[in-house]
Amino acid sequence: MGFFEYFWTVKTEIALLTIQHLLLSAVAIFCGAIIAIPGGIFISRYPSWGLLLIDVTGILYTIPSLALLGFLIPFLGLGIMTTVVALTLYSLLPLLRNTYVGINEVDIFVKEAAIGMGSTRNQLLWKVEVPLALPFIMAGLRTVTVMTVGIATLGALVGAGGLGVMIFRGMHMLDSNMLLAGTLPVAAMAIVFDNVLAFAEQKIRQFMGVLDTNK
Repeated sequence: MGFFEYFWTVKTEIALLTIQHLLLSAVAIFCGAIIAIPGGIFISRYPSWGLLLIDVTGILYTIPSLALLGFLIPFLGLGIMTTVVALTLYSLLPLLRNTYVGINEVDIFVKEAAIGMGSTRNQLLWKVEVPLALPFIMAGLRTVTVMTVGIATLGALVGAGGLGVMIFRGMHMLDSNMLLAGTLPVAAMAIVFDNVLAFAEQKIRQFMGVLDTNK
């Protein structure tokens, strides 16, 4: 049986697994963003916390994926929660560091000019620093998105479902059609997510009035 014939035969299962994979990835990316981006803003205001928090998230980032899942199972059990927590922990470092670096890289003369024009601390942050740091923040988010979509395949090993089910089944059965049927949707999902975020970045920059230097 050829690949396309096989793919059409199992299209319903692939669709279901793709939805599961999409939800796992999206929830983890969202949780990581709402934790790490405000965290990056916080440590840009309190640099003494910066290195400590970046080091802590860096340690989490170095733990192998399977080992992290194994550490979480005794506390969270098998299933979706364990996978989402693991993926969220992996997403923290790129988002935290990029937000922190992006804000700190804003030209000091730009900040002084904004303060000289009467900007308050909050106005300086939201009208100047965050818009100018947006390319760094979005670069971190795009990195996290592609990484999360890939690592989410390991959720199949702890009963969370997703396209990893098809991939690991194909590996176990030495079935290249099954392996491809799981792998190609993961790659396509990562590409689509990355392009959606690139489009969203352009719209946000336009909304904030920041010139797109890529044009």
